[in-house]
Amino acid sequence: MTDLPTPDTDQPHDLIGIGIGPFNLSLAALAHGIPANPRPLTATFYEQRPAFHWHPGLLIDGASLQVPFLADLVTLADPASPWTFLNYLRSRDRLFPFYFAERFHIQRAEYDAYCRWVTDQLPGLHFSHQVDAVRWNNQRGLFEIDFTQLDNEGEAEALGRAHTRHIALGIGTEPYIPEPLKPLIEAENVPVIHSADYLHHRQELLDAPHITVIGSGQSGAEIFLDLLRARPTGHENLHWLARTQAFAPMEYSKLGLEHFTPDYSRYFHALPESVRDELVPHQWQLHKGIDADTIAAIHDELYRRTLHGGWPDTTLTPGVSVRTAGRIANTRIELHLEHTQQNTRTRLTTDAVILATGYRERSLDRILTGLDPYLRRDASERPRIDDRFRLVLDPTVTGNVYVQNAERHTHGVGAPDLGLAAWRSATILNDLTGTNPYPLPERTAFTTFGLTPHNPRVPTQGPDLIPLAQNN
Repeated sequence: MTDLPTPDTDQPHDLIGIGIGPFNLSLAALAHGIPANPRPLTATFYEQRPAFHWHPGLLIDGASLQVPFLADLVTLADPASPWTFLNYLRSRDRLFPFYFAERFHIQRAEYDAYCRWVTDQLPGLHFSHQVDAVRWNNQRGLFEIDFTQLDNEGEAEALGRAHTRHIALGIGTEPYIPEPLKPLIEAENVPVIHSADYLHHRQELLDAPHITVIGSGQSGAEIFLDLLRARPTGHENLHWLARTQAFAPMEYSKLGLEHFTPDYSRYFHALPESVRDELVPHQWQLHKGIDADTIAAIHDELYRRTLHGGWPDTTLTPGVSVRTAGRIANTRIELHLEHTQQNTRTRLTTDAVILATGYRERSLDRILTGLDPYLRRDASERPRIDDRFRLVLDPTVTGNVYVQNAERHTHGVGAPDLGLAAWRSATILNDLTGTNPYPLPERTAFTTFGLTPHNPRVPTQGPDLIPLAQNN
């Protein structure tokens, strides 16, 4: 292993992003568009993976995004950007086919291809770079970023260090495994997978005599539908379990969607911490339900299988929790179930389990270990995050650490929503530069959240901001 040269030691970046998912990719695209004033913004982004891929295990044929195509990386902040989805279509000579297709919601695979198109052209993106440590250098007034460059096998190839005035954390989420099922995931030769890996194991799963899907969200519904379509009529042998009380549709009314506006994010942030914590679990149907088209497709497929008499060999049971799970005969699985309303228990024997149990925000603690003495936390020991998506740090730290998709506890259900990506990125860049390269709307919803309307704060140059022209 060698040490990489660090030519930026005396020329620090204005911004280093850690992680290259859709949110930091949005930030990188909008940062690239900021004109020289008084000089170009210098930004670089590091990602541990060798290339951009957005949920590759869930790019099921025909599966669509749950947000319109306008929720791309940049459009809702800068529709004239070269990195819009429409410009991607234009570059592929696909504008007219898209126009006649009349699709407001594009397929997931198309969104993934669009993002990869951006990463192929956008400068300053460094894949196969694993960030190991972040520190604050008080003497220089800069953050220090230690990273490892990885080879094609994912092994350490070289070490490096970079310096920056500001950081953007976009390390994403990770699959959530319920505690009763963790032993099965960790065991060898047991066909239990998380939905994130579904396509990688699809054929293996289809070969199983009996399959159980656990989880009532969009991923669980899409996987159940895909398996159902692939199994012969009368021999489906599928079981779909959900902890929720119904296979419920996602809230998709026009006014309901206003929970995914900047207006609601600002309102939510201004609420007391205890009220925010109480609200989030009750808003699950805003983002964890199933879209109506998928529900209809499942029902249509089940109905089609009754046309010649009989019922499909499927069981769909909501209101059920998995108490414990174990292996029997090495290759079969026994699930111990409890029905929450009936207060009854039973056992289910199956040959394969797919956990469509969602994702959780990755903990920031590991990456922020070096900043822990400066970090301010709330009553639940979570990082405090202000209205401009900055970690609240000790005043001696003059740089900012911005977070993306790690702020649901402070900004609400819109944190992981692609529709707010461009607005959040623009908010961050307006704050970071101390200027207003991306003018943002003052009002975005017909709904007035709260009796006292929250006046949005327009970031202006202040004593806590470091102008780009200032040398540290």
